[in-house]
Amino acid sequence: MPLSRNRTFFALVFSVGLALGGGPSAAQDAPAATTVSSERDAQRLRTAQGISLQWIDWDRRGDVHVARGPDGVWRINGVQRGNGGRLAVDGVITEIGEDHFLMDGRIVISNAPGRGRLCMESKVWRFEVTQNRTYYRLREFEWCDRLTDYIDIYFAPRLRA
Repeated sequence: MPLSRNRTFFALVFSVGLALGGGPSAAQDAPAATTVSSERDAQRLRTAQGISLQWIDWDRRGDVHVARGPDGVWRINGVQRGNGGRLAVDGVITEIGEDHFLMDGRIVISNAPGRGRLCMESKVWRFEVTQNRTYYRLREFEWCDRLTDYIDIYFAPRLRA
């Protein structure tokens, strides 16, 4: 998906969140530089290769972008679309540690696994690599409506160990 369509989608999601009483987190207002204690994990995030929600598709990943700004703040955004559903992740990475990172931001799931489902929340989220996998998985599985959502952010297999 072209970057301009991603940005348009994120702007729409953000607007809907504000209308529903949400708002940017404190870290997005005036973020401090990201704490990096694992250079290997920083490299994994620099070379992120996609994002997925199992309800949408395991094999066709969405686009994810991770970048360190001149202010030392790392930001992440990603979108996956398919099977009528949509996943969006947007936020500030506050910490990059061994086999994990913390994102202060918003996750939105819409129409997945079925039409009409909408999950939207802004807070600090923990993503972690477990069992020597080649992706970070959101460690909060039933955050919306007790339905288990696996949100994964992939990195190059050569950066596993």
